[in-house]
Amino acid sequence: MSAVVTVARTGLAPATAWGEPRDERRGDAHHAGPASTSAAPLLELRKVNSFYGPVQAHFDVDLQVRSGQIVSLLGGNASGKSTTMKVVLGLLRPRSGDVLFDGQSTLGLPTPQVIRRGIGSVPEARRLFPAMTVRENLLMGAYARNDSREVARDLERMLELFPRVAERIGFQAGTLSGGEQQMVAMARALMGRPRLLCMDEPTMGLSPLYVDKVLELIAQINRQGISVFMVEQNASLALQIAQHGYVLQTGRVVLSGPARQLLDDARIRDAYLGGDGAASTAS
Repeated sequence: MSAVVTVARTGLAPATAWGEPRDERRGDAHHAGPASTSAAPLLELRKVNSFYGPVQAHFDVDLQVRSGQIVSLLGGNASGKSTTMKVVLGLLRPRSGDVLFDGQSTLGLPTPQVIRRGIGSVPEARRLFPAMTVRENLLMGAYARNDSREVARDLERMLELFPRVAERIGFQAGTLSGGEQQMVAMARALMGRPRLLCMDEPTMGLSPLYVDKVLELIAQINRQGISVFMVEQNASLALQIAQHGYVLQTGRVVLSGPARQLLDDARIRDAYLGGDGAASTAS
């Protein structure tokens, strides 16, 4: 792509081709090629107990996301799923237990430092800046970076990965549809070059067409080398693209295992996929 086109689309100077390895400690992981699952956990929660005032939200929660995986966290309303995401991102400090990313504890770190370590966030309901353009929202994802040429290259890559976003690059984010906003939120998180992408209810409120598209993009992003930790209520779709899954119920992990096994588990079918025992399992 020519320098003129790059400047016109991104508003930034062009950079060299994408692909050389980066320093993973800074979150600049090499995104070329398929993801490979590592034996060591990239993210680990150990015996996490968290509270909102006197109300306990987590009870000895253990979970892991290994490098190269898509891991789905399932559960009904008020099960503790979104609270888990807050704990990972440093928005809520657990009363006991530990959170480790790449083998190092993140407890006590402010959220910006957690992000700088290589964790990207796609929050529930997208939370874009509605009065800012799509371009400006995307650049907000790179606020912690000072490598302007690399930022320009990554922005161009986002426009290639999300062609619908490219078509809306100069629009105010608040004028986009829900599905388009979800893609902008994903691209914004990727602008930080995360090693782990945390996604809170990525299909919530989307039309069936955009649900399929978003899940397809998540799988594509994972194939390019980014691990994904996904909170989702749509168990069937989430487990179809995941390698591993956990089920939370009132703050406790009640089921975990390979995603394909969970899809075949009668308790999952009953509680989340419309089986005959749904009512009794959920109660």
